[in-house]
Amino acid sequence: MGELMFKLCFVLVVFMFTAVDASSQTKFDYPKTKKVEQTDDYHGTKISDPYRWLEDDNSAETKAWVEAQNKVTFAYLNQIPERAKIKARLTELWNYERYSAPFEQGGKYFYTKNDGLQNQSVWYVAKSVKDAGRVLFDPNKLSSDGTVALNGLSISDDGNLLAYGLSASGSDWVEWHFRDVETGKDLPDVLKDIKFSGASFTKDGKGVFYSRFPATDEKSKLTGLNYNQKIYYHRLGTAQSEDVLVYERADDKEMSVGGGVSEDGKYLIVYVSKGTSPKNMIYYKDLSKSDSKVLPLVDKLESSYGFIGNDGATFYFETDKDAPRGRVVAVDTSKADKVWKEIVPEAKETLGSVSFINNQFVTNYLKDAYTQIRIYDLNGKFVRNVDLPGIGSAGGFSGERDDTETFYTFSSYATPPTIFRYDMKTGKSEVFRTANVKFNSADYEVKQVKYKSKDATEIPMFIVHKKGLKMDGTNPTLLYGYGGFNSSLTPGFSVARLAWLEMGGVYAVANLRGGGEYGKEWHESAIKLKRQNAFDDFIAAAEYLISTKYTSPKKLAIQGGSNGGLLVGAVLNQRPELFGAALPAVGVMDMLRFHKFTAGRYWTSDYGSPDNPEEFAAKRQI
Repeated sequence: MGELMFKLCFVLVVFMFTAVDASSQTKFDYPKTKKVEQTDDYHGTKISDPYRWLEDDNSAETKAWVEAQNKVTFAYLNQIPERAKIKARLTELWNYERYSAPFEQGGKYFYTKNDGLQNQSVWYVAKSVKDAGRVLFDPNKLSSDGTVALNGLSISDDGNLLAYGLSASGSDWVEWHFRDVETGKDLPDVLKDIKFSGASFTKDGKGVFYSRFPATDEKSKLTGLNYNQKIYYHRLGTAQSEDVLVYERADDKEMSVGGGVSEDGKYLIVYVSKGTSPKNMIYYKDLSKSDSKVLPLVDKLESSYGFIGNDGATFYFETDKDAPRGRVVAVDTSKADKVWKEIVPEAKETLGSVSFINNQFVTNYLKDAYTQIRIYDLNGKFVRNVDLPGIGSAGGFSGERDDTETFYTFSSYATPPTIFRYDMKTGKSEVFRTANVKFNSADYEVKQVKYKSKDATEIPMFIVHKKGLKMDGTNPTLLYGYGGFNSSLTPGFSVARLAWLEMGGVYAVANLRGGGEYGKEWHESAIKLKRQNAFDDFIAAAEYLISTKYTSPKKLAIQGGSNGGLLVGAVLNQRPELFGAALPAVGVMDMLRFHKFTAGRYWTSDYGSPDNPEEFAAKRQI
């Protein structure tokens, strides 16, 4: 049910709606935090790190410190009278049936459903779209305490086998298992030592391609840096120790590798990347030949490429090569010169994804961070737009190249998810399922504004609130941001945010540089030495909300998670006078040592590395 979001919402709402002046708030007796003598030398600069001992999050001392901090926090939260009322309303709002858009595989339809208050959605399989079907996989039964979660799923081409990944206690490490769709019984096969990988079935359904890291002990799994990822082929019914090595990068242990089988089953498409940068290389293997090698198609890390589908040896890709906002291209891999041909040229909007359905390209664009869907034929000729209900986000459009129907989901900040069935031949959408949330969407207003950042760059921001809002500077306002890793913040429905809006709050989402809203250049304008741009954009968003009388500093809260937690931490220290409350959730706060643990090394593509003298100097400014 999103316990973390529950807690975050409680803190923010309580802070904004309790009529307590900051000067009269309770004085907290925080636990003493031990300091140690620890000084590091970074390129001639001495940096003290007295809390280094807290890096060992599994030590008894750290656990005791966390417990003591939580005791102080929840002693305060639990005595707030409004909390029970807010929780009751959130529970009521969350209690509605939620479905995913169905997809067809092997004559069967697969979809997820949540009764309302289930921790995880349940997978169903049905004989038709009108058939309610039966439970295929219920992740809520994996553990009594809810700490085991579904983390990845794949269906064989004939729809008879399910591959599913499980992770425990929020870990990135995943075990893959296999299930017979008809009987519901699991096969004995188990794949381990996997992180950041799916499982791609071969056309015959007899095995999968997947990526894994070298086997390691439990302690190293928690702190190791995850080097030497490799692609393997696992044949069902055999031990993992017998899996065949398909591809590795012995020349660079930091390379990430992954692979997927083309729809026709003839090719394995191999992706090679480094860090979290969207740039990747492309290799491929002819699966019709047992002795074929993995061959290079794109062997330089200069641009991003996403495989769409193929006509025999002709491969289609979406790419930002020579097109920062993306385009569709084709290449005939049977020819020696490998000439690339443009199919759908770059548009003013940013190309997010492309599906290959009904022998047409269904393209998903972002226009100022909201969705536009356009369909093109195989020659790149425009066919039609898919008319959406308004400004929001649409996703789905999955299927195979011969399918004549597909499904998509549309939602926005004040619009619960609605699933549509789309006829690829007629271009007509019809409502398939609607979410019955106990609120009136007509009571709310969603608008998009644009404001100037410090360097005069224009930044878009969504603002949501009740209709009839008084612009007098007294409105409690929550400003959310991320601004990194090429991730786009698009309009989406959230029950937790709805509770905030019902109580009179304003919700604002700023589309900062560092994200992917405007393509490659937008992302790269706030990475490494340019990281401050994302912070300046967020600060300017706060200044806009204050200057236009939406709110005032003491009524303005900021929130972000992970990379967004770093964002909040940075701007809070740079401009503390602008904000009344801050939630830097699971923030990446240590810019000098983040790369030394688990997946942290991947992030240097955005953050830069403290081991680089120039990039270290930039980090000190943060």
